[in-house]
Amino acid sequence: MGIAAAGGLLACPHCGGDLELGSATARCARGHSFDIARQGYLNLLAGPQPGNADTAAMVAARGRVLGSGAFDRVLGLVAHHSGPARRVLEVGAGTGDYLRRSLGDNPDARGLAVDVSVPAARMAARADGRIASVVADVWSGLPVRDHCVDTVLCVFAPRNLVEFARVLVPAGRLLVLTPNPGHLAVLRERYGLLSIHPDKQERLLAAASEFFDLRTTSRIRTRVELTPALAADVIGMGPNAFHDPELPGAPVADHLDATLRVFEPVSGTPGIPDPPAALRD
Repeated sequence: MGIAAAGGLLACPHCGGDLELGSATARCARGHSFDIARQGYLNLLAGPQPGNADTAAMVAARGRVLGSGAFDRVLGLVAHHSGPARRVLEVGAGTGDYLRRSLGDNPDARGLAVDVSVPAARMAARADGRIASVVADVWSGLPVRDHCVDTVLCVFAPRNLVEFARVLVPAGRLLVLTPNPGHLAVLRERYGLLSIHPDKQERLLAAASEFFDLRTTSRIRTRVELTPALAADVIGMGPNAFHDPELPGAPVADHLDATLRVFEPVSGTPGIPDPPAALRD
Protein backbone atom coordinates (compact mmCIF):
# COMPACT_ATOMS: atom_id res chain seq x y z
CA MET A 1 0.00 0.00 0.00
CA GLY A 2 2.78 2.49 0.90
CA ILE A 3 1.86 6.14 0.43
CA ALA A 4 -1.65 5.06 -0.55
CA ALA A 5 -2.20 4.32 3.15
CA ALA A 6 -2.54 8.11 3.59
CA GLY A 7 -5.58 8.26 1.34
CA GLY A 8 -8.23 10.52 2.87
CA LEU A 9 -5.89 11.74 5.62
CA LEU A 10 -3.71 14.45 4.07
CA ALA A 11 -4.23 18.19 3.68
CA CYS A 12 -2.37 20.61 1.43
CA PRO A 13 0.37 22.45 3.39
CA HIS A 14 -0.27 25.61 1.34
CA CYS A 15 -4.05 26.03 1.39
CA GLY A 16 -5.33 23.35 3.77
CA GLY A 17 -7.49 21.70 1.13
CA ASP A 18 -7.83 17.95 0.88
CA LEU A 19 -4.94 16.24 -0.89
CA GLU A 20 -5.84 13.50 -3.34
CA LEU A 21 -3.20 10.87 -4.03
CA GLY A 22 -2.36 9.71 -7.54
CA SER A 23 0.20 7.19 -8.70
CA ALA A 24 3.03 9.74 -8.82
CA THR A 25 1.68 12.96 -7.29
CA ALA A 26 -0.55 14.39 -4.59
CA ARG A 27 -2.76 17.29 -5.64
CA CYS A 28 -5.37 19.57 -4.07
CA ALA A 29 -8.36 21.20 -5.75
CA ARG A 30 -6.48 24.52 -6.03
CA GLY A 31 -3.77 22.91 -8.13
CA HIS A 32 -0.97 22.60 -5.58
CA SER A 33 0.94 19.47 -6.55
CA PHE A 34 3.60 17.38 -4.83
CA ASP A 35 5.65 14.58 -6.33
CA ILE A 36 5.79 11.20 -4.60
CA ALA A 37 9.47 10.24 -4.32
CA ARG A 38 10.58 7.02 -5.97
CA GLN A 39 11.54 5.77 -2.48
CA GLY A 40 7.84 5.93 -1.59
CA TYR A 41 7.58 8.99 0.66
CA LEU A 42 5.81 12.33 0.09
CA ASN A 43 7.62 15.59 0.88
CA LEU A 44 5.16 18.23 2.11
CA LEU A 45 7.67 20.64 3.65
CA ALA A 46 6.84 24.22 2.74
CA GLY A 47 10.59 24.96 2.48
CA PRO A 48 14.01 23.33 2.87
CA GLN A 49 14.70 20.72 5.53
CA PRO A 50 15.81 22.47 8.77
CA GLY A 51 19.37 22.15 9.95
CA ASN A 52 18.41 20.15 13.04
CA ALA A 53 16.69 17.38 11.07
CA ASP A 54 18.10 13.90 11.64
CA THR A 55 20.87 13.00 9.22
CA ALA A 56 21.17 9.71 7.37
CA ALA A 57 23.81 8.61 9.89
CA MET A 58 21.52 9.41 12.84
CA VAL A 59 18.62 7.50 11.30
CA ALA A 60 20.83 4.51 10.58
CA ALA A 61 22.07 4.54 14.19
CA ARG A 62 18.48 4.60 15.47
CA GLY A 63 17.63 1.69 13.23
CA ARG A 64 20.49 -0.36 14.65
CA VAL A 65 19.52 0.48 18.24
CA LEU A 66 15.87 -0.44 17.78
CA GLY A 67 16.85 -3.54 15.81
CA SER A 68 19.15 -4.70 18.63
CA GLY A 69 16.29 -5.36 21.03
CA ALA A 70 17.62 -2.91 23.64
CA PHE A 71 14.43 -0.83 23.48
CA ASP A 72 11.99 -3.73 23.06
CA ARG A 73 10.22 -3.13 26.38
CA VAL A 74 9.68 0.52 25.46
CA LEU A 75 8.38 -0.44 22.02
CA GLY A 76 6.06 -2.95 23.65
CA LEU A 77 4.72 -0.42 26.15
CA VAL A 78 3.79 2.05 23.41
CA ALA A 79 2.21 -0.67 21.26
CA HIS A 80 0.19 -2.00 24.21
CA HIS A 81 -1.42 1.37 24.92
CA SER A 82 -1.98 2.42 21.31
CA GLY A 83 -4.39 -0.27 20.21
CA PRO A 84 -6.76 -1.12 18.93
CA ALA A 85 -6.61 1.73 16.44
CA ARG A 86 -7.31 1.79 12.72
CA ARG A 87 -5.59 5.07 11.81
CA VAL A 88 -2.40 5.93 13.71
CA LEU A 89 -0.25 9.03 13.21
CA GLU A 90 3.27 9.20 14.59
CA VAL A 91 5.02 12.56 14.80
CA GLY A 92 8.82 12.43 14.73
CA ALA A 93 8.43 8.88 13.48
CA GLY A 94 12.06 8.31 12.55
CA THR A 95 12.48 4.72 11.39
CA GLY A 96 8.78 3.93 11.84
CA ASP A 97 9.42 1.10 14.32
CA TYR A 98 7.10 2.40 17.05
CA LEU A 99 4.37 3.01 14.49
CA ARG A 100 4.79 -0.42 12.92
CA ARG A 101 4.52 -2.14 16.29
CA SER A 102 1.47 -0.06 17.19
CA LEU A 103 -0.41 -1.23 14.10
CA GLY A 104 -0.21 -4.77 15.46
CA ASP A 105 -1.45 -7.62 13.28
CA ASN A 106 -4.46 -5.76 11.90
CA PRO A 107 -4.20 -5.86 8.09
CA ASP A 108 -6.73 -3.01 7.83
CA ALA A 109 -4.82 -0.64 10.12
CA ARG A 110 -3.09 2.33 8.51
CA GLY A 111 -0.17 4.37 9.78
CA LEU A 112 1.01 7.86 8.89
CA ALA A 113 4.68 8.48 9.69
CA VAL A 114 5.56 12.20 9.83
CA ASP A 115 9.12 13.43 10.26
CA VAL A 116 11.01 16.55 9.24
CA SER A 117 13.97 14.43 8.11
CA VAL A 118 14.10 13.10 4.54
CA PRO A 119 16.40 10.18 5.50
CA ALA A 120 13.92 9.23 8.23
CA ALA A 121 11.04 9.38 5.75
CA ARG A 122 12.93 7.09 3.39
CA MET A 123 13.42 4.50 6.13
CA ALA A 124 9.87 4.75 7.48
CA ALA A 125 8.53 4.19 3.95
CA ARG A 126 10.15 0.73 4.06
CA ALA A 127 9.02 -0.16 7.58
CA ASP A 128 5.61 -1.64 6.74
CA GLY A 129 3.30 -1.67 3.75
CA ARG A 130 0.54 -0.20 5.89
CA ILE A 131 2.58 2.94 6.62
CA ALA A 132 2.56 6.12 4.53
CA SER A 133 5.66 8.26 5.08
CA VAL A 134 5.48 12.06 4.87
CA VAL A 135 8.11 14.77 5.34
CA ALA A 136 6.61 17.67 7.31
CA ASP A 137 7.44 20.02 10.18
CA VAL A 138 5.08 19.63 13.14
CA TRP A 139 5.71 23.26 14.14
CA SER A 140 4.48 24.50 10.75
CA GLY A 141 1.21 22.61 11.14
CA LEU A 142 0.56 18.98 10.28
CA PRO A 143 -0.56 18.40 6.66
CA VAL A 144 -3.38 16.24 8.01
CA ARG A 145 -7.15 16.70 7.81
CA ASP A 146 -9.17 17.64 10.88
CA HIS A 147 -10.35 14.81 13.13
CA CYS A 148 -9.23 11.92 10.95
CA VAL A 149 -6.89 9.76 13.07
CA ASP A 150 -7.67 7.52 16.03
CA THR A 151 -4.28 7.71 17.75
CA VAL A 152 -1.33 10.09 17.75
CA LEU A 153 2.06 8.83 18.92
CA CYS A 154 4.74 11.21 20.15
CA VAL A 155 7.75 9.17 21.28
CA PHE A 156 10.72 11.26 22.45
CA ALA A 157 9.56 13.82 19.86
CA PRO A 158 8.38 17.46 19.59
CA ARG A 159 4.82 18.11 20.79
CA ASN A 160 2.47 20.48 19.01
CA LEU A 161 -0.53 19.87 21.24
CA VAL A 162 -2.89 22.15 19.33
CA GLU A 163 -2.25 20.19 16.16
CA PHE A 164 -2.60 16.85 17.94
CA ALA A 165 -6.02 17.88 19.24
CA ARG A 166 -7.06 19.08 15.80
CA VAL A 167 -6.28 15.85 13.92
CA LEU A 168 -7.64 13.40 16.50
CA VAL A 169 -11.20 12.08 16.40
CA PRO A 170 -13.21 13.08 19.52
CA ALA A 171 -12.73 9.69 21.18
CA GLY A 172 -9.11 9.40 20.05
CA ARG A 173 -6.00 9.11 22.15
CA LEU A 174 -2.64 10.83 22.33
CA LEU A 175 0.35 8.84 23.58
CA VAL A 176 3.34 10.87 24.76
CA LEU A 177 6.53 9.13 25.87
CA THR A 178 9.06 11.38 27.64
CA PRO A 179 12.39 10.57 29.31
CA ASN A 180 12.80 10.82 33.07
CA PRO A 181 16.00 12.25 34.61
CA GLY A 182 17.27 8.69 35.11
CA HIS A 183 17.02 7.84 31.41
CA LEU A 184 20.49 6.80 30.17
CA ALA A 185 21.91 8.77 33.10
CA VAL A 186 25.21 6.85 33.18
CA LEU A 187 25.82 7.47 29.49
CA ARG A 188 24.89 11.14 29.78
CA GLU A 189 27.06 11.79 32.82
CA ARG A 190 30.06 9.82 31.63
CA TYR A 191 30.19 11.40 28.17
CA GLY A 192 28.87 14.90 28.89
CA LEU A 193 25.65 14.53 26.90
CA LEU A 194 22.64 16.84 26.87
CA SER A 195 20.73 16.84 30.14
CA ILE A 196 17.03 16.18 30.73
CA HIS A 197 15.19 19.07 32.33
CA PRO A 198 13.98 18.00 35.80
CA ASP A 199 10.61 19.71 35.25
CA LYS A 200 9.98 18.07 31.86
CA GLN A 201 7.06 15.94 33.07
CA GLU A 202 5.37 18.77 34.97
CA ARG A 203 5.63 21.11 31.99
CA LEU A 204 4.05 18.50 29.72
CA LEU A 205 1.08 18.08 32.06
CA ALA A 206 0.58 21.82 32.38
CA ALA A 207 0.70 22.38 28.62
CA ALA A 208 -1.53 19.40 27.81
CA SER A 209 -4.28 20.30 30.29
CA GLU A 210 -5.71 22.96 27.96
CA PHE A 211 -6.43 20.45 25.21
CA PHE A 212 -6.42 16.98 26.78
CA ASP A 213 -7.56 14.96 29.77
CA LEU A 214 -4.98 12.57 31.21
CA ARG A 215 -6.26 8.98 31.29
CA THR A 216 -3.29 6.71 32.03
CA THR A 217 0.29 7.05 33.25
CA SER A 218 2.84 4.23 32.96
CA ARG A 219 6.50 4.41 33.90
CA ILE A 220 9.07 1.99 32.58
CA ARG A 221 12.55 1.55 34.02
CA THR A 222 14.66 -1.26 32.65
CA ARG A 223 18.36 -2.09 32.71
CA VAL A 224 20.28 -2.24 29.44
CA GLU A 225 23.75 -3.55 28.71
CA LEU A 226 25.29 -1.57 25.88
CA THR A 227 28.30 -2.71 23.91
CA PRO A 228 30.67 0.11 22.88
CA ALA A 229 29.19 0.09 19.36
CA LEU A 230 25.60 0.11 20.61
CA ALA A 231 26.33 2.85 23.15
CA ALA A 232 27.87 4.92 20.35
CA ASP A 233 24.70 4.41 18.31
CA VAL A 234 22.50 5.46 21.25
CA ILE A 235 24.50 8.69 21.42
CA GLY A 236 24.57 9.09 17.65
CA MET A 237 20.84 8.62 17.05
CA GLY A 238 19.77 11.80 18.88
CA PRO A 239 20.62 15.51 19.08
CA ASN A 240 23.90 14.77 20.86
CA ALA A 241 25.20 13.74 17.43
CA PHE A 242 25.34 17.43 16.45
CA HIS A 243 27.80 18.22 19.28
CA ASP A 244 30.70 15.91 18.32
CA PRO A 245 30.51 13.89 21.57
CA GLU A 246 33.16 11.54 22.88
CA LEU A 247 32.21 7.97 22.00
CA PRO A 248 32.39 5.00 24.40
CA GLY A 249 35.35 2.66 24.25
CA ALA A 250 33.96 0.19 26.78
CA PRO A 251 30.58 -1.44 27.56
CA VAL A 252 28.06 0.66 29.48
CA ALA A 253 25.47 -0.64 31.96
CA ASP A 254 22.61 1.83 32.11
CA HIS A 255 18.82 2.20 32.39
CA LEU A 256 16.01 3.23 30.11
CA ASP A 257 13.68 5.34 32.23
CA ALA A 258 10.63 6.94 30.64
CA THR A 259 6.99 7.76 31.33
CA LEU A 260 4.15 7.12 28.91
CA ARG A 261 1.01 9.20 29.28
CA VAL A 262 -2.25 8.55 27.45
CA PHE A 263 -4.49 11.57 26.87
CA GLU A 264 -7.93 12.06 25.35
CA PRO A 265 -9.09 15.32 23.74
CA VAL A 266 -11.11 17.76 25.80
CA SER A 267 -14.42 18.38 24.04
CA GLY A 268 -15.12 21.91 22.87
CA THR A 269 -11.54 23.17 23.17
CA PRO A 270 -11.35 26.82 21.95
CA GLY A 271 -9.53 27.14 18.64
CA ILE A 272 -10.01 23.49 17.67
CA PRO A 273 -12.46 22.98 14.78
CA ASP A 274 -15.58 20.96 15.56
CA PRO A 275 -15.48 17.45 14.10
CA PRO A 276 -17.76 16.50 11.22
CA ALA A 277 -21.24 15.41 12.33
CA ALA A 278 -20.46 11.79 11.48
CA LEU A 279 -17.68 11.76 14.11
CA ARG A 280 -19.54 13.40 16.99
CA ASP A 281 -21.24 10.31 18.39
